[in-house]
Amino acid sequence: MKRIAICALAFAAMAAGADVPKDLSNVRGFNYASSSVRGHTETWTKYNAVEVERDLGYAQRLNFNQVRVFITYEAWTADKEAFRKNLVHFVRAAHQRGMGVMPTIGSMPREALQADDGLPLAREWVQDLVKTIGTEPGLAFWDATNEPDYPPTPAERMKRRMELAKDMAGFFHEFDKKTPVTIGYALVPGMEEGADAVDVLSFHDYSPSRAIIRANIARAKAFAAKAGKPVFNTEIGCVARSNPYDVTIQEHMNANVGWYIWELMITPAWGDVHGVFYPDGTVRDPSIAAAVLGLFRNRGPNVVLENPDREGAVTRAVASGKQWLAQPDATWERGLSIAETAANLLEAGELVAMREPPTRTVDLMGQGRPDLPALRALLQKYIDLLEPYQRKQ
Repeated sequence: MKRIAICALAFAAMAAGADVPKDLSNVRGFNYASSSVRGHTETWTKYNAVEVERDLGYAQRLNFNQVRVFITYEAWTADKEAFRKNLVHFVRAAHQRGMGVMPTIGSMPREALQADDGLPLAREWVQDLVKTIGTEPGLAFWDATNEPDYPPTPAERMKRRMELAKDMAGFFHEFDKKTPVTIGYALVPGMEEGADAVDVLSFHDYSPSRAIIRANIARAKAFAAKAGKPVFNTEIGCVARSNPYDVTIQEHMNANVGWYIWELMITPAWGDVHGVFYPDGTVRDPSIAAAVLGLFRNRGPNVVLENPDREGAVTRAVASGKQWLAQPDATWERGLSIAETAANLLEAGELVAMREPPTRTVDLMGQGRPDLPALRALLQKYIDLLEPYQRKQ
């Protein structure tokens, strides 16, 4: 298959006109992988429809309207019939909950990565994907491949991935004349280089400061305006890259650029640095959920600091704690109750970091066997934290 023929097919299909939204600023999306298995391939080979519907229900609570989900060549070839069935279920389950789906090519045939002779395998896969869900109303976009511009070394490998990304976009345009096609580039320069092959521009950003985030957004918007194509960001948010969810979401909202966070669930693969929901529906950090809903912490000059001892609650907790510590026959139940009060004051007044919430510590201690020395140490710690916040009499 000649590359010039592939490009011709792509441009012909684009000229025919996909149903491309003019404005993507209202996109509020997330990347999805199952939290019960490891990796994108197992999300499909060990597909759990009940779990998927539960997770999409969590997303619905936060008013998400788009989901980006990785599909792999390995999952397709493992059991094509099962893969098709599961993919249809996923798209329909999302659509029923008001979410469009962006299937993203997460891996390709090894032969296609190595040489053009392997392209027919990739083309066959794309054709089957379009046949499977191409007419589903829940299908919003095709993402022809993920981050072909990263890593930048070795240079020859990146060059091959960039070429293959355009080939894949061409295949989607060949078989689906209506659904917009994008490529999720890791960086804005990569997006600029591959712009001619797509209907919608897409970049990722895990930058460590507001200034850099703003600069990347400005460059992406300026290029999109020049190219005459809509743009959005399909990956943001990582607690380990100095890219807090609330910060990056706020910057994209302020710039009227749609976004997808990485990722909805706290998964085995990325759960220690990404994700909003645990399987039971609790969240890692309420500020993330609030940001998705457009609610952000006040970081301005007019902040009103909490006064936890306004009505004497801190003073009473400190006095009660000291009294309990001074009693040689102090009871476990009374000490635990005082510790819970102190923990509530520390959290409600934002007096401590929440990496290890005091209420969690007290709750876990209460579930175990009574350990008075440990409880005494914990209560002394909380008294020391609370004392500076007592009102001066």
